[in-house]
Amino acid sequence: MISSDRTIADIMRLAPVVPVIVADDVEHAVPLAQALVAGGLRALEVTLRTPVALDAIRAMKQVDGAVVGAGTVTNQEDLAAVIEAGAEFVVSPGLTEPLVKAAARERVPFLPGIANAGDIMRGLDLGLDHFKFFPAEASGGLPALKALAAPFHQCRFCPTGGIGLNNAAEWLAFEPVLCVGGSWVAPRGEPDSVKIEAMAREAAGLAA
Repeated sequence: MISSDRTIADIMRLAPVVPVIVADDVEHAVPLAQALVAGGLRALEVTLRTPVALDAIRAMKQVDGAVVGAGTVTNQEDLAAVIEAGAEFVVSPGLTEPLVKAAARERVPFLPGIANAGDIMRGLDLGLDHFKFFPAEASGGLPALKALAAPFHQCRFCPTGGIGLNNAAEWLAFEPVLCVGGSWVAPRGEPDSVKIEAMAREAAGLAA
């Protein structure tokens, strides 16, 4: 079901911000994705927090230029469902050995969440070196990530949680951060395409 040979590193480098999308109505999926892509944000993370999430992934996959992934994947059943829906990458709030191994078997780009050194070490043992730092602000913010990244120089990160336009640039200025995850560019409800495209363009411009 995976449509390309992109790695998780490739996907993290598509744009400085990965929109974190909570889809409440599948009818909103395509116009939202079109506006985000038009503004320069191609990697779209649809979280498994609503009943229509899988249908939203399927719909957004039809948008030219969109690279659609699934977030809030916490177990192998979720993984199977999002792969069947066509997700091109998978994001988890945490890191477990069964999920890492299942993602490897399925050859799907996988970004697990980490919040401490033990998480990173488990990930490295399982062959991973790209991680979601989550919840970023609640876990100590940028000072905490700088402290964590120091002994793990080979690792790269996508901080998510509490990040908005007001602080995204500061996170992105830290070299091990390839991108940030943010919901501010994809507000819930009926999408205002003009406003969302403008917010996406502003976010895309945060790249160093």
